[in-house]
Amino acid sequence: MPKAKGANKRKKFNYSTNRRKLKTKAIKAAAPRIECAQLRNAWNEKKSVSQNLAEMGLAFDPNKALPVLRKKVAPMEINPSEASGALVKKPYVVNALVAEASLPEKDTHSISRDMIEYVQYMIKHHRDNYKEMAKDEKNYYQDTPKQIRRKVELYKRYHPQECEAFMQSLNKKKMDLS
Repeated sequence: MPKAKGANKRKKFNYSTNRRKLKTKAIKAAAPRIECAQLRNAWNEKKSVSQNLAEMGLAFDPNKALPVLRKKVAPMEINPSEASGALVKKPYVVNALVAEASLPEKDTHSISRDMIEYVQYMIKHHRDNYKEMAKDEKNYYQDTPKQIRRKVELYKRYHPQECEAFMQSLNKKKMDLS
């Protein structure tokens, strides 16, 4: 089998490159990116993972942080009030993590705009008659009455203000027609 073109070329040493810079660049490229901003800001590249985490007050090995008590050991021999003796040099990291964890979770539930328009069309033309909705020509996906009912309930649950305003506008139109 033939060799690739240039495979037989002799390697030449490049005297103009800085080997120390190349090595540090390779080490940085090989190191994983820390996603957590608090940890990334407090991280020291010169120290090991366990040393960095100990300085932040976090545990590297959960088995050492919270040892499992054996049944053989008498409960009087182990004093739970004794701390591991590690000095936390960067408590602000733990405080920031606790503050971030205590924030309320953002409600990201939503349905697509197409689904909202579909449900509004069905409610506008058929009100609560799900069997008629299933027979409607706009029911492209041939949803059953139960599937349509679930979609309407999702719309009412995820967009209550919009749904209420839509229902009021329908009632207003109905009053105007009478």
